[in-house]
Amino acid sequence: MKSLPLHACTPSISSAIINRSYSLLHFTALVALFYYRLSSFLSSKPKASLPYLLVFASEMLLSIIWLFDQAYTWRPVSRTTFPERLPEDEELPGIDVFICTADHKKEPPLEVMNTVLSAMALDYPPDKLSVYLSDDGGSSLTLQGMREAWLFARSWLPFCRRFGIKIRCPKVYFSSLEDNYSGPLHSLEYEEEKEKIKGKYELFKERVNKAGEIIGSEEATNSKDHPPVIEVINDEPKNVAAIRQAKMPLLVYVSREKRPSHSHHFKAGALNVLLRVSGIMTNSPYILVLDCDMYCNDPTSARQAMCFHLDPKISPSLAFIQFPQKFHNINKNDIYDGQLRKLFVIRWPGIDGLQGPILSGTGFYMKREALYGNLSEKDVMRLKQSFGHSNEFIMLIYKIYQYCAIKNTESSSKLQQEAPFLSSCTYEKNTLWGEQMGFLYHSVVEDYFTGFILHCKGKTSVFCNPSKPAFLGSSTTNLNDLLVQGTRWNSGLFEVTLSKFCPFIYGLSRMPLLQTMCYGYLALQPLYFLPLWCLATLPQLCLLNGIPIYPQVSSSWFMVFSFIFLASLLKHLEEILSTGASIQTLLNEQRVWMMKSVTAYTFGSLDAIMKCFGMREASFLPTNKVADDEQVALYQMGKLNFQASTMILTPIITLIILNIVSFIGGVARMFIAGSWNETFGQVFLSLYILMVNYPVIEGMLLRKDKGRVPTPVTLLSLVITIFLLCLGHMTLSW
Repeated sequence: MKSLPLHACTPSISSAIINRSYSLLHFTALVALFYYRLSSFLSSKPKASLPYLLVFASEMLLSIIWLFDQAYTWRPVSRTTFPERLPEDEELPGIDVFICTADHKKEPPLEVMNTVLSAMALDYPPDKLSVYLSDDGGSSLTLQGMREAWLFARSWLPFCRRFGIKIRCPKVYFSSLEDNYSGPLHSLEYEEEKEKIKGKYELFKERVNKAGEIIGSEEATNSKDHPPVIEVINDEPKNVAAIRQAKMPLLVYVSREKRPSHSHHFKAGALNVLLRVSGIMTNSPYILVLDCDMYCNDPTSARQAMCFHLDPKISPSLAFIQFPQKFHNINKNDIYDGQLRKLFVIRWPGIDGLQGPILSGTGFYMKREALYGNLSEKDVMRLKQSFGHSNEFIMLIYKIYQYCAIKNTESSSKLQQEAPFLSSCTYEKNTLWGEQMGFLYHSVVEDYFTGFILHCKGKTSVFCNPSKPAFLGSSTTNLNDLLVQGTRWNSGLFEVTLSKFCPFIYGLSRMPLLQTMCYGYLALQPLYFLPLWCLATLPQLCLLNGIPIYPQVSSSWFMVFSFIFLASLLKHLEEILSTGASIQTLLNEQRVWMMKSVTAYTFGSLDAIMKCFGMREASFLPTNKVADDEQVALYQMGKLNFQASTMILTPIITLIILNIVSFIGGVARMFIAGSWNETFGQVFLSLYILMVNYPVIEGMLLRKDKGRVPTPVTLLSLVITIFLLCLGHMTLSW
């Protein structure tokens, strides 16, 4: 009898038709625009040739990036899983959960432990589930937090299983107004147990916070210089097999060795250590990777992922299942575009219809075998050249699909002695770790690069976006963190673009064209800064000096420019409304895109170029997960927080002031000189920039709270604007 499918894939035909029709019309209009620009330049040389050509080049670059972006919309699909059709629990494969934290000051241990507890409480056989926490800061506070979490888990996990609790992150469960109990309403037994567990949770919080007060003042650990520490967390002197019998997942604390003289490769290096340590302890065939603030919101996510991994039709080539990143602290207006709506609601379902989504940092179930590369090699010496000199690890490479039980205390002790060797900072020397296997090191965006290489090897991936978010994290809620994080991401993306692994060179012969275009779009994304800087300055300076850049309103060519602008705007609006968002979202996303382009994309590109020429070393700063009350209050009110570095704010404020001057001067010129027919396009461009960025103007001129634009930044930007105006006048008049 033929077994029922574990999942279903449904192409979105209507969306594909709309997207392809729009792409065709927009492309036709772009061809007309290019014809106009070239014919105008060749037939009647413009008054200011250089600005004209720069604007034309900007339009061409924007068009090229837009063209690559269309690959995401070509074949969108949606997927449905049927976890109830999975095999019995004893037949399910093992899963190792990897959670990464790096700085206990920016990533509070209590929040990290809530993520750990939510992972331990996944609706999956506990004897098939193991949770590993990588503490790159080597903090004894985090280790103590793990011990306290284990003690609380001894009560929390049975409670969740017994009453079918839907949300298994204790912090969220106890703060939620919804009833997360799946049994009979108002069960007396449930209410009594809930109160008991709540008391234990309060005690758990108190003990973790108290440990923070005691250890925090005494701790002298250097986060960049400390020995390896690996500990199987247990409150009793039992072996790992005994933990399994108690129906508790294995919980392991891992702090790899870090020395200033050795590169540690940031998150990718931490994940590779977890890959090796887990390889000798549990060696589960599948791995769930989570950021320390990304708790498991739906305990069934593991079973949903297995609906794909256990499908014999797609499993041989399937590398990973990517769930969307969703966040619990996004306000109604999402003023910082923290939910990354375009990425996870539009682009990832689109690329899922091709070879599969791009690896996205957290919330993915990876096949361990995919990270090991080609396992056809049998020679032990060659294996050691690739995987390192751990005999125990080499022995288990080919036993991924066999349960790796630690049989007794003696073998447990032996493997825990091997684990520090596997997590030493010299273990990877002269091996292929980070080069051809594991999570790859060529970029700080290890997720993008690792996923890219996997797809180049012919692997596929799947995007699973259930109605209930599988994981929820905390998004950035201030401008500084948003742009600093964006700088890091775009530096990593452009770093790949400048390397031999550029998608247009390395990927084109190894992936389908549309998949290559999807990777190519992200590779080119940092270059948005070039056309955005150009279009935010040159038309404005030309306007103030009486030089038209766009066709006259009375010209038929003006309709081409109008169509491109309106079509782009309407397509963006259609995407927003179709995903249930509001018109305000359009303005927020446009504003964030503009601000990122002139700051994060600019600094990220420059950073990548400097690293390419050896002028700067790679760096990584974890995003601060601690938000003060004032910052949260501003965010909840929907007000931008301009408490950011001067270097980040100055470009934004400078361009706003320049466009204010340009708009006022342009309107005056239109009325005084009657040149509205020639200059309307440039005046409207300044007006649109100002309309979208009104909250910036408000923060600069109207607000009095602490989140306003600092006066020194405004004055500095004013000076730079005056310099640009003088420079533009001298250059364009000459």
